[in-house]
Amino acid sequence: MRSSIIYSVVLSLLITRYSARVVLNKYMLDRTQFLEEEDNLQLGSSLQLTEEENEANEILMYWKNKEIEASFKNSTPFQLSKHFFKYKNEIAKSKVYQIIKKMPKGGALHIHASMMLDADSLLELTYEDHLYACYMDDGSLKLHFSDAVPLVLCPVNWKLLKDLRDASDDVEQFDAELRKHFSLYTENDELLNADINETWERFHKVYRTIKNLITYRPVREKYFYKALQNFYNDNVMYVEIRSGLHDIYELDGTTHDALYLAELYERITKRFIDEHPDFIGIKLILTSGRWSSIEKVRDTINMAKELKTNMPGLLAGFDLVGQEDKGKPLKDFLPVLIEARDEIDFYFHGGETNWFGTTSDENLFDAVLLGTKRVGHAYALLKHPTLLATMNQKDIALEMNVISNVVLSLVKDVRNHPLASYLALGYPVVLSSDDPGAWDADPLSHDFYVTFVGVASVHADIRTLKQLALNSIRYSALDEDRKKRFYDIFNEKWTIFVKKIIEGGLN
Repeated sequence: MRSSIIYSVVLSLLITRYSARVVLNKYMLDRTQFLEEEDNLQLGSSLQLTEEENEANEILMYWKNKEIEASFKNSTPFQLSKHFFKYKNEIAKSKVYQIIKKMPKGGALHIHASMMLDADSLLELTYEDHLYACYMDDGSLKLHFSDAVPLVLCPVNWKLLKDLRDASDDVEQFDAELRKHFSLYTENDELLNADINETWERFHKVYRTIKNLITYRPVREKYFYKALQNFYNDNVMYVEIRSGLHDIYELDGTTHDALYLAELYERITKRFIDEHPDFIGIKLILTSGRWSSIEKVRDTINMAKELKTNMPGLLAGFDLVGQEDKGKPLKDFLPVLIEARDEIDFYFHGGETNWFGTTSDENLFDAVLLGTKRVGHAYALLKHPTLLATMNQKDIALEMNVISNVVLSLVKDVRNHPLASYLALGYPVVLSSDDPGAWDADPLSHDFYVTFVGVASVHADIRTLKQLALNSIRYSALDEDRKKRFYDIFNEKWTIFVKKIIEGGLN
């Protein structure tokens, strides 16, 4: 009897343990499948990798996991949770960044023409002859090229910059102070923590100073060629620039009209392609400011129509630019925009705001209703689920500019950027850099690095990077023939890139 009881107890224990093991195994299987289903939604998850790409991916992920694990286990704050300026100079040490730097990135589809060149290169341009400077009482700087003292209004006195530089006790220090007028970069914590309106005020000051410098025709030519060179060196093969187009002048004061600037962009690009045959080229998105009158917007759209007729290979379309929270919403311009939408493609900024239920984030609805081809920033889109689903269904790409959103005070910790959700959902995302010159960022590599390590899932791998690059071709304003050539050149460069990763190994 006793042995029978013992047998029953043992059997019961074995059954209980077996059942527990079965339950646990089933749970773990469900968990694995759950995670796999989510991973299979991620941007790039549908890409099939070659044997070489898999080998390169193992190397890339080794370094990515090592970086993230060090931060995850470290009690100090995650590096990328800080302001970009706090860690910018440390990025070059990252093995992941070093790999991404070599990567062919396709195109940059959201670039403002006046802010695409780095501050050091702008400083070099101040060594051009005949440059006058006017230091204003509010600390801002006006610049103008002239063969005599400029007639342009200056409340103080115009002085040749060369004379000011030569008269300084320390030229290096003089240039360091001058450089500050071309960049938002600062180590001042108070400025880093400023609210969005204060940051935009500083941004506008930088913009005005740079525009002063590059409105002189010979300098604009050097500026634009150097900017293309920088993007090319960063393995960017195509750029869509946003520009309002404006008059530019010669040394004697004579001016060229706005269409001349479009011709200059096209001429310089052709010269650049002659010297760099694997560079695809540029497209122009003509812009008007959100503060403009409806008549001014109509004039700009008419200029776009003229460009479309006379320079069809250059024009991509039209956009309205400027701080959304302070500017007029798209709906204020509906009469002229509705009138033009069948003739001109739109590439609207929309939702570059932290607000919810305002004219700023509701610009997204008007952008979609007006037939925009892509949406710039779309930062607030995640708050509008119906619109998010509609945009995905319509295959409207999201132009994401992560570092711009940090520097212009939209987000502090990039892990909280809505791009993380867009990537996780596999939505049509393209990465760009907005105004990289204004914050001393790479033309595109810094944005790719911060996105890959700080925003995307830890599991996101080389497929995500490749898909982001491919998206920049797919959603570009190029015609199908030029896209095909773009894909061919990209694939060649990608194969070389993968081999370089493997050859570099874990060194």
